[in-house]
This record gives sequence, C-alpha cells and structure tokens, in this order.
Amino acid sequence: MLDVVTPGFSQRVWVLVLRRGSVGVFLAILVGFAVAAPNFLSVGNLANVFSQSAILGVLAFGLTCVIIGGGSNVVAGGLDLSLAANLGLCAAVFSRLNNACLELWLSVLLTLGCGLAVGVLNGLAVVLLRLPPLLATLASMNVLAGLELVLTENTVVSTDSPLLDLLSGGTWLAVPALAWVLLVTAGVLTLLIQHSAYGLRLHAVGEYPQAAQAAGIRVPAYVLSSYLLSGLCAAVAALCSAAFFSGSTTGSGDMLLSVVAIAFLGVVFSRRLVASIPGTLLAALLIGFLINGFQLLNVSSFWVNGVQGVLILLVVAASSALNRGVHP
Repeated sequence: MLDVVTPGFSQRVWVLVLRRGSVGVFLAILVGFAVAAPNFLSVGNLANVFSQSAILGVLAFGLTCVIIGGGSNVVAGGLDLSLAANLGLCAAVFSRLNNACLELWLSVLLTLGCGLAVGVLNGLAVVLLRLPPLLATLASMNVLAGLELVLTENTVVSTDSPLLDLLSGGTWLAVPALAWVLLVTAGVLTLLIQHSAYGLRLHAVGEYPQAAQAAGIRVPAYVLSSYLLSGLCAAVAALCSAAFFSGSTTGSGDMLLSVVAIAFLGVVFSRRLVASIPGTLLAALLIGFLINGFQLLNVSSFWVNGVQGVLILLVVAASSALNRGVHP
C-alpha cells in the first residue's frame, strides 16, 4: 500500500513546490527591481511593461494552444516553431497591402487570412502527412522567413494607418491599447480553452489521445484547430508589431526563444502544471518585467536570453521528472 501512495504524495508535493516557488520567484523579481530601480513600480512603467509584453504574449498564447492540443512532450508533442516567422510574414503582408491603398478592413482581413493559412499548412503537415511537429514547423519557419525576405526585399517596410495609430498610442481607462489587446486575447482564449466544451476536448486530445479517439472525439480535427488558433494569434501579434514598429521589421525570428520560454514557463503557474492561457499570461508578464528591469538597470539584453534559456531547461526538467512520477 505504501508503494502505491508514496509516489502520488511525492508528486503532489513537487507540484506544490513548483507552483509556490514560481510565484515566489515572480514576487522576488518584482521586489528586487523595485529596490534597484525606484521607477520600476510606477504606473507608467507598469503600463509600459504590459504594452511591451503584448507581442510576445499573444504569440505565446498561440503556442500554448498547440501544446495543449498536441501534448506537452517537447520532442513528439505539440509545437509550433514557425510562429515568429509567421508574424514577420503577416506584418509584411499588412504593410504592403496598406501601402497599396487597400481598404483598411480588407488589409486586416487578408493579414488574418495569411496567419490562418500558415496554421492550416502546419496542421495538415502534422495531421495528414504525420510529420513530427518539431520538423514540420521548423521547415515552415524557413519557408516563411524566405517569403518575408522576398516580400520586403530584406528591408523595413514602413506604413501608417488609423488602426496602427490607435494600437500604438491609444488608451482606455489609462491602459494602453496594446495592453488591452494582450488582456482581451487572454480573456477570450481562457474562455475558449479553459471553460468550454471545445477546450475540454482539446485538453483530452493532447493528454489522452487514444482515450479521446475511443470516446468518439475527432482527434485530427482538434489538433488541426490548435494550429489554426496559433496562426490567428500570429496574425494578431503581427498587427501589434506593425503598430509598435510602424510597419514590418526584420529579425522577427529572434522572438522565437522568448515565445518558447513563455509558453513552457507558463506551465509552472498553472494548477496542475499543464499548459494554460492564464499561466502563459503570467509568464509573459514575468519575461516582460525581466526585460524592462534589465533596461532600467542598463544591463545588457543578452542576459535576458541567458535567463530564458535557463528557465526553459528548468521547466522541461521539472516536467520530465513529474511525468516519470518523481521516482523512476
């Protein structure tokens, strides 16, 4: 009897330690930066952090949807490495269409369609061709990066529109528009993924695909839908990026490490140590506070990449230990 109970008890202890520890680290970071940089907790700076976290946060929401639908196994589970490249392509598409004097609503619609089309291609590669998500999205990442270079001729395509002006400079209730995009997107996806029948089935498909199949759930369709959500998030993030940078920007692929770090770090903020939209939101803000704090202290941004890499290793190692039942 003891052999049966002990692993479960140990696992619950590990889950509790990771959850409380992650919150403790978050608070420690806030306190540390608040002491070192007096303006860190000012209202203006907090609003700035939320705005700066919008692009990475929305992208990470898309990756979270894929992880939930495909499973959290880093090698064989749900993964979308093309998100940042998809953002770059969508931002280039919007900038070119907007500069061609197309109607704003049509430019936005085609930009969203571009992101969804990439999601369809990734989903079909995984579902129909049965390619590992890691390889399928890695290949599409390079294709999308090449298309962006062709479309922009490897230059920054500047553009301007009332929508971009609203996103970059608009406020409501003293909260910047980009921060509202982050919060509203998180709210909508939380309702869809965490509190709906669709979300319940998507979790079942990711965690117990064989049982879901036996229960009559169309597993391939749900996996495909997670890539559609990912592509849509990339397109929304592209509009935020176009507003933030006044057009397309080169080097969007550099965001990939941060997006992966946020999505995996969000696991430790969830109740059962599984991917979730609220957890990803907290992780996005944590990374945002790290970046902002280092900027205020004039610390090189290269340290942020190092911290993100360490966080990915720690979260993946902890998740692997829990999946093995803590004890081999």
